[in-house]
Amino acid sequence: MSLRFHPVVHLPPGTPVLDLRRPYAENPSSPWSIGRYDEDRVIYTASLFGGKRSLHVGIDLGGPVGTPVHAPADGFVLHAGENPAPGDYGPTLVTEHLVDGAPLWILFGHLSRASLAASMVGRRFSGGDVLGWLGTSDENGGYPPHVHVQLAVVRPSTFDLPGAVAPADREAALRLYPDPRRILGPIY
Repeated sequence: MSLRFHPVVHLPPGTPVLDLRRPYAENPSSPWSIGRYDEDRVIYTASLFGGKRSLHVGIDLGGPVGTPVHAPADGFVLHAGENPAPGDYGPTLVTEHLVDGAPLWILFGHLSRASLAASMVGRRFSGGDVLGWLGTSDENGGYPPHVHVQLAVVRPSTFDLPGAVAPADREAALRLYPDPRRILGPIY
């Protein structure tokens, strides 16, 4: 692809790529991490998503609380709100961009509440501008600090998208929610 995108999170070299197909073990030596796209995660148990939605359709970028989350390209905030249930996104933004002449939507989940005040619906921004910050586990659905980055090729009607789908729905979901490395680059 000829387009260049600004990093969403400035990850340090050697950021560990997690394998969440197995039980999760936190890496206490580093707050930084990458969670994969198109991964069937065992961490999504019966208590979370009813044990049926286990295929992750975004990329997770982990870092310390308060780490800035940047816009990858020019655009505007289409939706902003809080998905407050345990295991959900917490504060979430959905942005709209024009990429190669076609609209592309990006969901940023697990942010801080301050992100919603900084990036209200309608805000226009340039690539590289700060959209928000990684939230605490109390704000972001109960997870270690990270941002869930998910692309959508169909315009979302609200500030929520299924970040995990049933494995039986994989083929259709990957068409609707393409690989975020399209904008993040070859991060793993």
